[in-house]
Amino acid sequence: MIYLDNAATSHPKPENVYVALGAFLRQVGGNPGRGGHWAALEAEKTLAEVRLKLARLIGAPTTPERVVFTFNASDGLNMAIKGVLEDGDHVITSGLEHNSVMRPLARLQETRGIEVTVLPFDARGLVDPDDFRRAITPRTRLMILSHASNVIGTVQPIEEIGAIARENGLLFLVDAAQTMGVIPVDVKFSNIDLLAAAGHKGLMGPPGTGFLYVGERAELTPWREGGTGGNSLAELQPMEFPYWLESGTPNTVGIAALGAALEYLTSRGIEHIHQHEMRLLSRLAEGLCEIEGISIFGPTDPERGVGVLSFTLEGFDPQEIGIVLDDSFGVAVRPGLHCAPATHHRLGTLPLGTVRVSPGAFNTEADIDVLLEAVQGLGGG
Repeated sequence: MIYLDNAATSHPKPENVYVALGAFLRQVGGNPGRGGHWAALEAEKTLAEVRLKLARLIGAPTTPERVVFTFNASDGLNMAIKGVLEDGDHVITSGLEHNSVMRPLARLQETRGIEVTVLPFDARGLVDPDDFRRAITPRTRLMILSHASNVIGTVQPIEEIGAIARENGLLFLVDAAQTMGVIPVDVKFSNIDLLAAAGHKGLMGPPGTGFLYVGERAELTPWREGGTGGNSLAELQPMEFPYWLESGTPNTVGIAALGAALEYLTSRGIEHIHQHEMRLLSRLAEGLCEIEGISIFGPTDPERGVGVLSFTLEGFDPQEIGIVLDDSFGVAVRPGLHCAPATHHRLGTLPLGTVRVSPGAFNTEADIDVLLEAVQGLGGG
């Protein structure tokens, strides 16, 4: 199989990730904080080491305890949105957001009376920072923005928007599901108060991993409460981080493997991986442009995008294209709406969506050429 769906989850994983999964289960296997024996202590040490690696990765090395482990980016976004907002608050976001932002906001509109302003994006896929400034009201509490769209891959100017949020005393939540492990993110430089990311995409860890960074300006109400492995006499959730937002047995084996993935990223280099993916994407875009009936959505400039590109082919349902590519050519892509109907609404690609192609660290030019040949055949070229 030629796997070109890395925006959904990266595949394959680095070899040391597979090794770490088996090694932790076989050699450690303990429940962190649940006992003073070696296995429990070693599991706790593993979590602490990975937490510190993630804190360093996002520029928050002095506060690693404020990196909270989640099960995915959606988990972290829900934790942030539902933990911050209060009745009647106003939120500013964009038409580029994933359902993991839009659905929690829709729920809170219905149950808590919050108000949501959804800002447009231009033909380049960019949101205007001044639109955020103009949308602020006395009730605004939170700005939310996807660092890069999972449909078109455009990287947003989060530094400018974070500065606007900070100047106005607002919280800034960034969805880094598509950028973490692909391009640098610095929470202090960008004035990010809350940052949610998946561990299984650009970070190349296993499914069931992710994290939420909670800056010191953000006060969250926990939406998950229970055992923390310590202070068991307390009736309420212990307020110290990370336990304020972490309850129950964590995905220790997944987190251990995520730590191995971070080691791989450090050795190969995030910048190197990003350049590799964008070279493949540029090759793809150039080839698609030669096919009659193709419409392309997404940047190929490495300064403006990540490795995500969507396209449509006149006369073909994206689902049909996805099935043909899989069944006849062994190429895995993602057709449809990509859990981002607001983006497709503004692109004019509802209700069928697009075909999304997202190369990863282990793809080759030959993989792209197979895809192009297959689409060329569909287009009758």
